[in-house]
Amino acid sequence: MDEIICNLGEGAFGKVVECFDLKKGEYIALKIIKNIARYREAARSEVRVLEEISKRDGNKYGCVQVLDWFDHHGHICIGFELLGLSTYDFLKENNFMPFPMHQIRHMAYQICHALNFLHQNELTHTDLKPENILFVNSDYSIEYNSKTKRDDRTVINADLKVVDLGSATFDDEHHSTVVSTRHYRAPEVILELGWSRSCDVWSIGCILIEYYLGLTLFQTHDSREHLAMMERVLGPIPTSMINKTRKCKYFHHERLDWDENSSAGRYVRKRCKPLKEYMTCQISEHRELFDLIEKMMKYEPSKRIRLDQALQHPFFSH
Repeated sequence: MDEIICNLGEGAFGKVVECFDLKKGEYIALKIIKNIARYREAARSEVRVLEEISKRDGNKYGCVQVLDWFDHHGHICIGFELLGLSTYDFLKENNFMPFPMHQIRHMAYQICHALNFLHQNELTHTDLKPENILFVNSDYSIEYNSKTKRDDRTVINADLKVVDLGSATFDDEHHSTVVSTRHYRAPEVILELGWSRSCDVWSIGCILIEYYLGLTLFQTHDSREHLAMMERVLGPIPTSMINKTRKCKYFHHERLDWDENSSAGRYVRKRCKPLKEYMTCQISEHRELFDLIEKMMKYEPSKRIRLDQALQHPFFSH
């Protein structure tokens, strides 16, 4: 029997509440899924994935630990270890102040480590974003920032867990056409060229620059505009991808059909700039981080760095 303490968050799927497990005498997070067929199906899939990675010691690799699950009057309920705030919520509550570099390194290594474990087990997460990466404990220290005239929070312990495996897909399962939340969606997904584990690597690149800037890199809700933003940050989309896509409406004469002088064009020009121009300073750890991000955000999935290679990158040698 569980006693509900407070609400931790809500989504389209249902909600997550903090509970006290009276039987075990511990606090847990309980994910309660709406009694709607498609959400129930996704929840059953999540349970199957969680049980599979739990068998393979996923908790040791930074994946959230599942404790139990049950069906309550058609609502699938999944019990998890209780974690802290998501990295997105921490950013938001800290006025979108970027994380310090030493913490970005620690966070990046853990994310790559957890996802490398999933990839080695032939699983693609498919929905990586700062909301789905949680601090184990989000307690923080406060320091007054005289420049911004407000208090800045610094998380005391930057240990993380990757959560929400509801859309995780095994290599041999059906791959739905569209995956990932818009801002973290890889170009091959937008262009419907098929996707594999490397779409997670692209998402990690987007997440790392968000931790560095405090802001989402591709802030858009439109595919054509999203592609224009990518070109502004990363250069032209390769013609090999343009020639293969069925999304011909986005292109004209092997180039993105985009009017730079429209209001959307001005928004993209103002909002985005070449990747290296986002660097706030030129010391080696900043250059190494941006080199890693650049390798994660290659347009062609086959040219993107694999996570076992990423873990050996000079950025992590410190």
